[in-house]
Amino acid sequence: MKSIPVSSHGLRRRESIWMRIHVDPWLLLLILALATVDAFVLYSASGKSMPMVVRQMAYFAVGISAMIVVAQFQPRFMQRWVPVAYIGGALLLLAVLLVGTEAKGAQRWLTIPGVTRFQPSEIMKLVMPMSVAWYLGRRNLPPSFKQVVVTLTIIFVPTLLILKQPDLGTSLLIAASGIFALLLAGLRWRYIIGALLALAPAAAGMWYFVMHGYQKQRVLTFLNPESDPLGSGWNIIQSKAAIGSGGVFGKGWLQGTQSHLDFLPEGHTDFIIAVLAEEFGMVGVCLLLGVYLLVIARGMVITLQAQDAFCKLLAGSITLTFFVYVFVNIGMVSGLLPVVGVPLPFISYGGTSLVTLLLGFGILMSIQTHKKWMAQN
Repeated sequence: MKSIPVSSHGLRRRESIWMRIHVDPWLLLLILALATVDAFVLYSASGKSMPMVVRQMAYFAVGISAMIVVAQFQPRFMQRWVPVAYIGGALLLLAVLLVGTEAKGAQRWLTIPGVTRFQPSEIMKLVMPMSVAWYLGRRNLPPSFKQVVVTLTIIFVPTLLILKQPDLGTSLLIAASGIFALLLAGLRWRYIIGALLALAPAAAGMWYFVMHGYQKQRVLTFLNPESDPLGSGWNIIQSKAAIGSGGVFGKGWLQGTQSHLDFLPEGHTDFIIAVLAEEFGMVGVCLLLGVYLLVIARGMVITLQAQDAFCKLLAGSITLTFFVYVFVNIGMVSGLLPVVGVPLPFISYGGTSLVTLLLGFGILMSIQTHKKWMAQN
């Protein structure tokens, strides 16, 4: 009996289905894997709170739906609306400073009476890289000195408005997303070296004229958490204790003592990876990092395959900003970086940041799945 050769027609047909619905199957699979991990870890970190897990899964459902909707829009359509989005986002940030809602000593929210309360800085996490990509993508690269100055102005106007709220962590992330796009545009080495030389005086200026008292305390705690073990150093000391006690294989799901005995504050939000490390050990953390690396690798593949400068700069910036989210959260939880209030992507509890991340991945999917249409036009 003759063997029948396997045809690639079926594979191409499946790929064309994904392209028609403008969804990248690899990114979707990895996001669903992270959602599954989130459900298990959050259930333990929240003290077995099923309502919290259900709310988080509802946020995932809303975010994935929004991601798929955003993926249907062609990148050129989004590109046309970037200036409007940037101006609108900056005005919203200004409105926060004038009429924003204050909570826990920070004024970061706008309240629409009877409707909702939202944080405009979350919008800028997407608008910022799109704005820099829009400006630089329409010009000859690498950027000239004048273009660098204009780009830095685009970056630092919203960044300074967010610093005034105050929200140091979000402002640094938003600035980083714009700077990544600038670097990907081929920024000349003399500008990079000049920026590095300016870091020391800039850091001193921020310390004396920009940073608030509690932000300075976070830096001092990072340098020596044992100086105030029952106060500002408590979180990081307990976090490192949880990570260390997990060992290689962990204590087992729902068996973590640091979180379940309430030694670890914010265990379901910023410090959730300490819960994962205690219960699943180094093996669990490495598996999670492996999934993150696959997400980043897929984002870089999409960046390399993008059809024009706007798409390349935008995809690369979104991917690298996602990397910074992961790096900063794990760094601060393990004591390698100061605590700046950055959640762990797709794992920490919270709806706004989760939906914003998924909208960013919707833009990546749009860039990937509209390549053929862009090449024909």
